[in-house]
Amino acid sequence: MSTGTTADTAAETTGIPELVIISGMSGAGRSTAAKCLEDLGWFVVDNLPPALIPTMVDLGARSQGNVARIAVVVDVRGRGFFDNLRESLADLAAKKVKRRVIFLEASDDALVRRFESVRRPHPLQGSGRIVDGIAAERDLLRELRGDADLVIDTSSLNVHELRAKMDAQFAGEEEPELRATVMSFGYKYGLPVDADLVVDCRFLPNPHWVPELRPFTGLNEEVSGYVFNQPGAKEFLDRYTELLQLIAAGYRREGKRYVTIAVGCTGGKHRSVAMSEKLAHRLVSEGVETVVVHRDMGRE
Repeated sequence: MSTGTTADTAAETTGIPELVIISGMSGAGRSTAAKCLEDLGWFVVDNLPPALIPTMVDLGARSQGNVARIAVVVDVRGRGFFDNLRESLADLAAKKVKRRVIFLEASDDALVRRFESVRRPHPLQGSGRIVDGIAAERDLLRELRGDADLVIDTSSLNVHELRAKMDAQFAGEEEPELRATVMSFGYKYGLPVDADLVVDCRFLPNPHWVPELRPFTGLNEEVSGYVFNQPGAKEFLDRYTELLQLIAAGYRREGKRYVTIAVGCTGGKHRSVAMSEKLAHRLVSEGVETVVVHRDMGRE
């Protein structure tokens, strides 16, 4: 008499839902990110203890396809349960669950302003100040941030801009092998905290010092032409594109689906913008789904 073990195993593995774990700093926009996924048809569970994530995935696998995508919000409200997250992730990996970790980040200044605007304490500040709670949370989440597949810095984003970022990553019907964000920025405004790779274009002459080019940006054909007519500009683009091909292949092998490439110059207006546009075009031609963001253009 058959025990049904083989059939049961097949049933349990064929319908395993896709999983996204949303975490990050309190006040950085976890709820907004979760709501966006919910609007895109994901089954969202807020503040689920990490130890129960594998159970949630098992229940989804038994839903006969009714729960194909699950998003779980994990935050410091779980406290005592948070230490179980790594064990749960290892369990999911053993079951070959397709999972991604999205980490929402923001600067201390931005988080303090947000908590003060709603007049609520930070969940970890205790009898201390808001900044004390933020520091404690950063320390608690440091390892998870390092393991995240996608880090989104919301310091300068409003709710609508964060939703647009989430839509850009998750609204597609088919999941691409790799998604890239190419972000131009100005060093004088600080490094993007969510960058995986940083490119420095300050070795090129600055169009800012050319009076007829100064008012324009790197999106202007004359400015772009000036940048790429400089010695080393085209060679740098060619060689960095080759390096990215090598890195992208490694990311795919490791299951990393998101990469943010930050391209910087002094003000984030001319050189970095021009280089970002060309680099994004190269990535698209290589089959990488790419979004271009000019963080500091127009800020001066």
